[in-house]
Amino acid sequence: MKITQEFTVDRPVEAVWEQFQDVPAVAECLPGATLTEDKGGGVYAGNISVKLGPIAATFEGEANVTSDPANRTALIDGKGVDKRGGSRGQVKVNYFLTAAGSGTNVKIDADITLAGPAAQFGRTGLINEMSRRLITDFAGCLEAKMAAPSEAAASEIKAADVKPFRLFLTSLVSWVKGLFRKQP
Repeated sequence: MKITQEFTVDRPVEAVWEQFQDVPAVAECLPGATLTEDKGGGVYAGNISVKLGPIAATFEGEANVTSDPANRTALIDGKGVDKRGGSRGQVKVNYFLTAAGSGTNVKIDADITLAGPAAQFGRTGLINEMSRRLITDFAGCLEAKMAAPSEAAASEIKAADVKPFRLFLTSLVSWVKGLFRKQP
């Protein structure tokens, strides 16, 4: 399943690039994500908890982050397993930062593969809608961290707690509305 999202951060591209290189701080802005270990060499261990309809999963795994400073792009290659529910996931995320006036445009291209019980939700536009909402939360957290008056204040800013049922319900409603908008 391919997901593409874009958002703009009201900060210069150099500052946003620098923030994205602080992987632990960026992970704090990802709803449901917890970084558990920096293994060195761009490899990080952690987990991400998601709720897809009636299925709740916590994927434990690793991600390898390969940055290209010259082009302000990076590849995040991750995989994880939900030991309790038997689902598996792989993700390849490319992000691209470009100047947009005095701000920065962030484009995210993700290719997600799910196997096991969670895979049934990968066949609908619902995950795309949920990812759009999570990316919006991520961008707001990132902006708040960058606007914080000190490093200590920035470290206190974390992703908002995800209310799984509410996220699912509002995403479902938005997805259904989108289906009707596409009708002739």
